Amino acid sequence: MVIKESKITEEMDNMKQNKAAGHLAALLTIFIWGTTFISTKVLLRDFQPVEILFFRFVIGLAALAAACPRRMKGTTLRQELAFASAGLSGVCLYYLLENIALTYTMASNVGVIISVAPFFTGILSHVFLKQEGKLRANFFVGFAVAMAGIGLISFSGAALQLNPAGDLLSLLAAFLWACYSILTRKISGFGYNTILTTRRIFFYGILFMIPALFLFDFSPDLTRLGNPVYLLNFLFLGLGACALCFVTWNFSVKLLGAVRTSVYIYLVPVITVAASVLILHEPFTWMTGAGTILTLSGLLLSEGRMFKKVRKTV
Repeated sequence: MVIKESKITEEMDNMKQNKAAGHLAALLTIFIWGTTFISTKVLLRDFQPVEILFFRFVIGLAALAAACPRRMKGTTLRQELAFASAGLSGVCLYYLLENIALTYTMASNVGVIISVAPFFTGILSHVFLKQEGKLRANFFVGFAVAMAGIGLISFSGAALQLNPAGDLLSLLAAFLWACYSILTRKISGFGYNTILTTRRIFFYGILFMIPALFLFDFSPDLTRLGNPVYLLNFLFLGLGACALCFVTWNFSVKLLGAVRTSVYIYLVPVITVAASVLILHEPFTWMTGAGTILTLSGLLLSEGRMFKKVRKTV
């Protein structure tokens, strides 16, 4: 009996450590993703959005191949379809639709609408991931509070302007990220190394991205990378925001689940505001302060006892 209780205690300690690692991985990911706008803003001086997207993921794929050069063996057709679907939704279409949406509507609109992704993830998880349990009311309350905060942050000092085309594209991008989160949760159950699975997802994402290069103003000219400022920003986006962050995000999804990880997306506008104030010296208004508090409160509400435990019937 004592040995059995000791094993149970050890398993519970391991679960707590795994969850702590998952939360830290999600926080690291969101911290980096929340600051990528600065690098993107610099690169947009001489690069098209599709060029930035393509080059950063190629760098990311090369970094992952160097970090884990061994091949992934023994995959089935069903598994390859899951990898391809994740690459199409989370790497190719999500970023393309987000960039196209920015040409039609305000960045603040896109920021708010993209933050709906955790809500979509919760709904899809309830439908397709039965093992994650039933969503509780606090998830939806937290979502509403966080969205109110994100709205204050995004529209601080800006007038609300609706554009159906851009806003719908942003909404579709948020839905696609939710699909990606569900797919990575499924992929985590295959038992492969996280770096290997992320590398395979990147490969398919870049593959699906190639046709889009011919539709947009893409130039393969690499002489622009001779500028050290551009090179350093691409390395940050490729090595940090892509190679590292997609691995840590998928790792977090594996440990915490798709929904609990996705609610950290609420923090992106908060990190962006902090970076704007510290790096670009942009003003910090009462609306951004109140929005930050609401967003953090929504995150805590959504994270606290998010699911009802599913009792196993014997």
